[in-house]
Amino acid sequence: MSVLDWILSVSLFILYLMCLVTVCMLTFKKGYVVLGILGIFFPLLWLIGAILPPKRGSRYEIEESMRVQHNIQQMTG
Repeated sequence: MSVLDWILSVSLFILYLMCLVTVCMLTFKKGYVVLGILGIFFPLLWLIGAILPPKRGSRYEIEESMRVQHNIQQMTG
C-alpha cells in the first residue's frame, strides 16, 4: 500500500469511529436498538435512526422534556 492509501484508510477509520461515538449513541438513546446494531455493518442506518423522532419513553425523549421544563421554569420563575 502506498502512503496515500494509508492516509485515506486511516481517515475513513477515524470518521467511522466518530460516527460510532456520536450518531450511533444518538440512535440508541432515541430507542432504535435494532437500527443501532445493524448500523455497525450499514452505517447509513445510524443516520436514519438519528433522524427519526424518538420513541415514546426513550431516554432521549425524557431528557428533552426535562430540559424544556427546566427552561420554562427559568423563564417564568
